Amino acid sequence: MLITSRDTGRWVLPKGWPEAKELLCEAAAREAGEEAGLRGTVSHHEAGRYFYAKALASGEEVPCEVLVFPLRVDKIADRWKEKRSRIRKWVSPAEAARMVNEPDLGQIIAYFCADPHQFS
Repeated sequence: MLITSRDTGRWVLPKGWPEAKELLCEAAAREAGEEAGLRGTVSHHEAGRYFYAKALASGEEVPCEVLVFPLRVDKIADRWKEKRSRIRKWVSPAEAARMVNEPDLGQIIAYFCADPHQFS
């Protein structure tokens, strides 16, 4: 599943920052719930990482590293925290890899989908 970013509307995966002493994979699962209404079991093994330029309110761009953790989706909510500010869409892995703006993220999606069981 891809979601739109709130600022530019580009297609992305749910992502965010860990809170308190939260493990990075747990933060990924929480963000999937908040941003896309997804619940399930998150892998403790990252599928990959990529960088993108995050635009700050000041207009300045800073590089951000994103670690991607697969989530086996068990529940899809009809209502969730950011429903009004995002669109979510189920697409094939090949389509998802083409839809994202970041080439490295597209490669991670393709790599993951070639053998998703390696992250179980």
